[in-house]
Amino acid sequence: MDGINRVLQRIDAIEQRFNYSPAPAMNFSKVLAGVEKSNATGEKTFASDDIGKMIQFTAKKYGVDPKLAMAVAKVESNLSPDVVSSAGAVGVMQLMPETAQGLGVQNSKDPRENIDGGVRYLKQLISTFDGDVPKAVAAYNAGPQAVKNYNGIPPYSETKAYVAKVMELSK
Repeated sequence: MDGINRVLQRIDAIEQRFNYSPAPAMNFSKVLAGVEKSNATGEKTFASDDIGKMIQFTAKKYGVDPKLAMAVAKVESNLSPDVVSSAGAVGVMQLMPETAQGLGVQNSKDPRENIDGGVRYLKQLISTFDGDVPKAVAAYNAGPQAVKNYNGIPPYSETKAYVAKVMELSK
């Protein structure tokens, strides 16, 4: 113990000497502790601002523009973790079951897993299309093969409107 204390004192001395003030590290478990809340029935619920914090954290984790990730989540689900589309897409990032499975997402209804998978997928699409964000966003909506087939944003009205809305919200 004495040795550890001496090391800690030495670190403090060095930090003071160089006027070093460590920036508060983003602790994911603390973020999640603040995000998860229990309702009267004991079920976990997530407020949209908490969902926003998870999206921000996850976007930074994967090197995705947080505004872009937030825009995709807003257009996909309006930040609701409980949304299930008629096509079967689930959660905040509206992951299709086969996409979620391919990303290793065990429970698409869990906002943490859903957001992690969705943002990771968005990052993959940005890389696939060499940083062309509109193409990546189109691929998120219509699938990467459709973007490849049309060598750009597919001429589907839904996808064109989706890309325009996401790009506008991400400014």
